[in-house]
Amino acid sequence: MDGREEITDSPDAWVARHIRRYVETSGRARPGMNDLLLTTRGRKSGKLRRTALLHVRDGDRYVLVASNRGADRHPAWYLNLTANPDVTLQVGPKTFPATARTATPDERPRLWALVVAAMPSYQDYQEATDREIPVVVVDRARREQP
Repeated sequence: MDGREEITDSPDAWVARHIRRYVETSGRARPGMNDLLLTTRGRKSGKLRRTALLHVRDGDRYVLVASNRGADRHPAWYLNLTANPDVTLQVGPKTFPATARTATPDERPRLWALVVAAMPSYQDYQEATDREIPVVVVDRARREQP
């Protein structure tokens, strides 16, 4: 993701409007909310795709939830990052490369409790579907040594 490629925002009109407000306000579109922008590479198209998500912090890591509002299928952004874990995050005014992965079975219970404490509706989403909602851990990409 070199910054010169065109980025396609979410096809969901509400999310696309939120992304525009987020970019225009350097992340202050919804004060008090832990929003970020996640850019993935489309697993089929190869194009850059951007969505807005809530997150919690776990130390230096960002934790995301692939809830898809309790739908019976994973969100496209999650499928994209499982195919290519190199992503870009925008948190407030800062944009940086990162690497995403699904939390391990050992990590998931603690991280799930962390995100449900921050946003109890995730538990409602889990109860609405038979799939286990993935928890995603995102770390800043390490800079390569010269």
